Amino acid sequence: MHTPADSMLAYLRAKDGNRPHLMAQAFTRDATLSVRLHTDGIVFPPFTQGREAIGDLLARRFGQVNENVYTFCLTAPPLSRPAAVDCDWLVAMSNKDDGDVRVGCGRYDWRFAADSGLAERLRIDIDVMSVLPPSALDGVMAWVRALPYPWCPAATALAGAPEWAALAAARAYLEGDSGRERMRSEMRSGN
Repeated sequence: MHTPADSMLAYLRAKDGNRPHLMAQAFTRDATLSVRLHTDGIVFPPFTQGREAIGDLLARRFGQVNENVYTFCLTAPPLSRPAAVDCDWLVAMSNKDDGDVRVGCGRYDWRFAADSGLAERLRIDIDVMSVLPPSALDGVMAWVRALPYPWCPAATALAGAPEWAALAAARAYLEGDSGRERMRSEMRSGN
């Protein structure tokens, strides 16, 4: 039986691997996606309706611009068939055109259909999206390649994260509630 964990994994494989056909294993036909941006390091439309449109945005078009994509849910996979899963996430990737490296963090809020386990709604909050130069690629990829994919405790991700100034916001996010509040406070004050 298809579970919410299966849907989440299908979504991550579709997005990270540029495999839009896997979106059928993640979302209902009329699913909705909403994106709230709290950073200017990336651009997404605020609302997308329908599995095909979601697949076009998050697999096809995303894959045209980005490569070396690793996305982690900073939680254990849900073991039952919950109606909702809310979890933090971490992503690392590089831009195909200029080679810039992006490391981001945020929150997924999933809502699932009881009968199929497929996602009916996904809200993505993008809280951090740090842009690093192409020279950071080897260090960032060495870090994320060593993490358990796609379910990774935040403490595990934090333990191996490079201690670069450019990753301070991502490191703060991975530290948990106190780190996220400190990061948001610094962003509000312009530091």
